[in-house]
Amino acid sequence: MNGGAAEAILNVLGRLEALDPLLVHLLLALGAFAENVIPPVPADTFIVVGGVLAGRGAVPLWSIGLAVGVANVGGAWLVYLLGRRHGHDFFATGWGRFVLTANQLQRVEVWHARRGASALFFVRLLPGLRAVAPAFAGIGGLPARKVLPPLAAASILWYGGLVGAGYAAGQSLETVARAISQLNTVLTVVAVMVVAGTVWWWRSTRGRAR
Repeated sequence: MNGGAAEAILNVLGRLEALDPLLVHLLLALGAFAENVIPPVPADTFIVVGGVLAGRGAVPLWSIGLAVGVANVGGAWLVYLLGRRHGHDFFATGWGRFVLTANQLQRVEVWHARRGASALFFVRLLPGLRAVAPAFAGIGGLPARKVLPPLAAASILWYGGLVGAGYAAGQSLETVARAISQLNTVLTVVAVMVVAGTVWWWRSTRGRAR
């Protein structure tokens, strides 16, 4: 969330408060779900909006937290299942073979077998990468029983915190938005470091394969 997010939230709060509570739940859940399939969607904004609405008494805090949490985890689970079902074939025989060699694909599978669950939890906290992490967990063959716990834990930690921040914001929404923006800046730096490490791994392993 950036500085303009607070202004955007303030502009839509009045309209959302006038809607039927069920429709509000559906709209916010849709935004939380969409982040997993359309990464540019600002799910943080939707979730903070839900917390603010709960703080203003428009919707119950527990139900809005449940709606956005289940929707976000559900979207990530769907992406994982698609990666598990189609990802390996795509990288083994489809266009993906020009991205990952057979040797690299095998390394991805071995790495996920060893550290996939803990890595999934960590990456789900990073902006930009959280949307692709479940897909690669599926491509790497991480069993479903090891996927759902870190998905749920990361969602509770991050999105539960956002709902709580929105709930507590009240008239200090801009302050909360600024704090979340600063936190996202730090996490973005970490995400860039992870991407840089991944690119280094990709180049070095392709060289070995040749």
